[in-house]
Amino acid sequence: MLNAAARLIFHLKRSNHITDALVSLHWLRVPERIQYKVAVLGYGVFHGSASRYLGPLTRVAYVPGRRTLRSSATNRLIVPSVKLSTVGSRAFPAAASSIWKSLPEYIVSASTLRSFQHHPKTFLFRRSFPDILL
Repeated sequence: MLNAAARLIFHLKRSNHITDALVSLHWLRVPERIQYKVAVLGYGVFHGSASRYLGPLTRVAYVPGRRTLRSSATNRLIVPSVKLSTVGSRAFPAAASSIWKSLPEYIVSASTLRSFQHHPKTFLFRRSFPDILL
């Protein structure tokens, strides 16, 4: 659907390459778009603004104890172990935690949802189209 929409906007034939159209529209490819959506849900879970049923599915990497650790200042989630690599890694707790863990610290430490929404999209866009200079 994404490629079809870009072809419609730019009047491209089916045989034409779609990469330049996606770059000029600043659209993410489908896998990166899924990662972006899951990252935004993960941000909501981490900051308590997501649906209640998603909250218990993820665990924060730092649990306060007697000693102060360097990890206490990080915003990391624990990636749960999965039994089935085909299905288990696609479940929200595993997918959200691994995507959240792959994002740089300056992105996951964003103070507002609005600022968070901008940074992962740019990060994923640059990772998706590394040859294109922005």
